[in-house]
Amino acid sequence: MTSTDSSADPAAPQSAFHSLSEYVALPRLGGLALSPAADRLTTTVSSLSPDGKTYVGSLWQLDPSGADQPRRLTRGTSTEGSPAYLPDGTLLFTAKRKDPEDKDAAEVTGLWALPAGGGEATLVVARAGDVGAVAVARESGTVVVGVDVLPGADPDDADRRKARDEAGVTAILHETYPVRHWDHDLGPGEPRLLFLDAPGAGRAQTVREIPLPERSRLEDHALSPDGKLLAATLTVPTAAAGASRSVILVVDTADGTERFQLDAGEDDFDSPTFRPDGGALLCLRHSPSSYDDPPIPALWELDLRTGTGRGPSPDLTLWPHAPAYSSYGAAAYFVADEQGRAPVFRVDLADGTTTRLTSAGAHSDLAVAADGSAIYAMRSGYDAPPHPVRLDPRTADQDGVPVPAPGDVGPLPGTLTEITTPADDGVPIRSWLVLPEGATTEHPAPLLLWIHGGPVMSWTGWSWRWNPWLMAARGYAVLLPDPALSTGYGVDFVKRGWGAWGARPFTDLMTATDACCARPDIDESRTAAMGGSFGGYMANWVATHTDRFSAIVTHASLWALDQFSGTTDLSFYWQREFGDPDTQPDRYDANSPHRYADAITTPMLVVHGDRDYRVPIGEGLRLWWDLRRRDIDAKFLYFPSENHWVLTPGNARVWYETVDAFLARHVLGLPWQRPTLL
Repeated sequence: MTSTDSSADPAAPQSAFHSLSEYVALPRLGGLALSPAADRLTTTVSSLSPDGKTYVGSLWQLDPSGADQPRRLTRGTSTEGSPAYLPDGTLLFTAKRKDPEDKDAAEVTGLWALPAGGGEATLVVARAGDVGAVAVARESGTVVVGVDVLPGADPDDADRRKARDEAGVTAILHETYPVRHWDHDLGPGEPRLLFLDAPGAGRAQTVREIPLPERSRLEDHALSPDGKLLAATLTVPTAAAGASRSVILVVDTADGTERFQLDAGEDDFDSPTFRPDGGALLCLRHSPSSYDDPPIPALWELDLRTGTGRGPSPDLTLWPHAPAYSSYGAAAYFVADEQGRAPVFRVDLADGTTTRLTSAGAHSDLAVAADGSAIYAMRSGYDAPPHPVRLDPRTADQDGVPVPAPGDVGPLPGTLTEITTPADDGVPIRSWLVLPEGATTEHPAPLLLWIHGGPVMSWTGWSWRWNPWLMAARGYAVLLPDPALSTGYGVDFVKRGWGAWGARPFTDLMTATDACCARPDIDESRTAAMGGSFGGYMANWVATHTDRFSAIVTHASLWALDQFSGTTDLSFYWQREFGDPDTQPDRYDANSPHRYADAITTPMLVVHGDRDYRVPIGEGLRLWWDLRRRDIDAKFLYFPSENHWVLTPGNARVWYETVDAFLARHVLGLPWQRPTLL
């Protein structure tokens, strides 16, 4: 079945996953902001734009108690985001829109304020460049907002931007590395921070810049409850040429005087948050990766009275992220990958006792009620998209109470289960398995092996981009394994594949595939392998090291590691693991798929976006040429306007249509059907 129309098979149970048109129109939730009184939650809901060509985010109000139904707050023509509450309940957010107080004004990108009692949003501050993340002091109501400013200019750089535009200048002069990040160029603007004195429901009373060190790049920031201290994560150069790391600078907001700097050796610090009494700072501390070891993150707390720091959970072997203080600062909460899930944990700061608060699902966006009554979080799983839940701060292994919100996707076209099998070294390899409806011993399903990216990550929760239910609706079983290098199984599990991507990760994937194919409801004679980013690298490695699969789809994939290491946006990070390619070529030679290209016999679909700066387009182009000159049965799906992911609705549809048609040809034995719009 290659059609994406839900009417193609009237006998099949229907769902939004049987039709790509319905699927791309499903609303998508992201982020949570909790009001000071804990009586309102705000989330961003992304929906199709009127022309269907993009997604537009709007703000929705949710009732934490669950008594009232969700209510839409904004209806702008561009995405509204970064919601944050002032102490009086005013909702701040960023958006590009017209100022209602100036009917002749053009749309401006700025920070807006929506009164707690409703009404029209008013403009707080606007700049010609981007306006980014917002931090609010929970007691004083002062605000710090990130803006993008041209080098050497005042924060209001509209005249210089206009002069560049009129002169036709798009050039950027770089003096530091890197020059790009994921999907965008760095520059010509630089991140600055503006301090706003208690804007309330109207315009800011004062606006002034908080100075930051030169040659630093702002990553995130937080304000102390009284608004007197700012903690900013900055990326700064290191002694090694081209390398950088992140430090946390704590400054006085009144004059920018440095108070503390979290900066130890080569460690990275990020994700700062202040204790409710303002006396300490909680963050993440990462040991740097090296040729021998992966990075190891940990919780870190800085006492702002004494300047001393400590790790409150030294025995933790998981990878924490999203740290937050409890309401009175006696405990901390965080999220960490664990066994294919991402639970919420509580650590008591006095003795380091750690409690897992959730039993299932992948969580993010923790929001703690000021009175200590609840924690709110976004929860997803491979059987549910992100949805807000309410958690008890002290109950272990709870399910959480859903908070009514938009975003229901309807019935799923199959079932979700887990399989675990030992590798040849005895280490258990765990996988999610999506089974389509109707998969039985009499009618076994063809199998798709999906390999996650990262590589230091795992299959923990819902993905709109790589959604297995779309393939289940077309009759495939989808295997989602966590091989060596995956998080959630301890540091030693990551080290099994460190610097040897083609060794344990590959054999673990084949072990998981063997175990899955042994099931009577799986057809081992009809299989394919797919992956994106590091998963694309592994798909290429699979293609060069086995002919067991009928087809391989490789998306945004690494092909020639020596080439990749110098063209990616963070070359120094990858060279820590693989070494200097000039003096330590061994790992590049041993693990680069392109060196084994002569062994490929499996048909391949290559997919790449031109604006992918993490895995540059040169990888896809070189792979495509190496396949063509060997006369391999292959196709190249190229997206000139997409990046590392395929994000626009139309291109996402074409992606799935092409993958579906390619697999139908080579796995199901059906005639090739070129997607209509290609």
